[in-house]
Amino acid sequence: MGQTSDEWLKLEEVAFSRGRKPVFQNLSLTCSERRIGLLGDNGAGKSTFLRLLNGLLSPQQGRLQVVGLNPASDVSEAMRAVGFVFQNPDHQIVFPTVLEEMSFGFRTRGLTRAESSARALEWLDRYGCAHWAELSVDELSDGQRQKLCIMSVLALEPSVIALDEPFSSLDLSTRLELADLLARAPQHLIIASHDLDLLQTMERLIWLDQGRIIADGAPGDVVRLYVESCRRHARRRGMV
Repeated sequence: MGQTSDEWLKLEEVAFSRGRKPVFQNLSLTCSERRIGLLGDNGAGKSTFLRLLNGLLSPQQGRLQVVGLNPASDVSEAMRAVGFVFQNPDHQIVFPTVLEEMSFGFRTRGLTRAESSARALEWLDRYGCAHWAELSVDELSDGQRQKLCIMSVLALEPSVIALDEPFSSLDLSTRLELADLLARAPQHLIIASHDLDLLQTMERLIWLDQGRIIADGAPGDVVRLYVESCRRHARRRGMV
């Protein structure tokens, strides 16, 4: 069966291992929703799943398509189509000033330095951050640095944005600000997180455990099952 126009993500019997440890075996799913959450304990495979989407990692078996592209073979196109936001801004930010960081993506698209700076300033102004332009990134708070990372990805207008625990170290007001920024984005979003409140705003939630899909469906239902499972495990360990 071919991919329909609504199916932006499709995995068919995907397998991936790290050394001798399997992360995914025969993982299959199809996604058409615009807002998808990934839930699961540490080591469940969430980060690996996201990195498969833009070619940072490649399946060792099976077939993966994102917006009609195979990230393993169409690497440059996939990296354009799928923007990635890391959990730690230090893993994403590479330039000393905000303007340089915002401009970099435009330079990789072939724009001149002047054109890239102009586009970067437009996007900073769009999000009320034009006054950041000449600041050192070291002057920004953790939340501001994460906002810079998200804006840098949004500015390149990818089809999909994959976010790996984007709000884990942020205070509530900053998390709400960034969640609102993403909610208004036109892209498909897929977010790996432990933030149950954030995940319940998604259209679909996928619970991964040891590389397997345990539950997949309405966020409220999946969160309920996950919390019940965590409570059972805690009782068995004598923690509650």
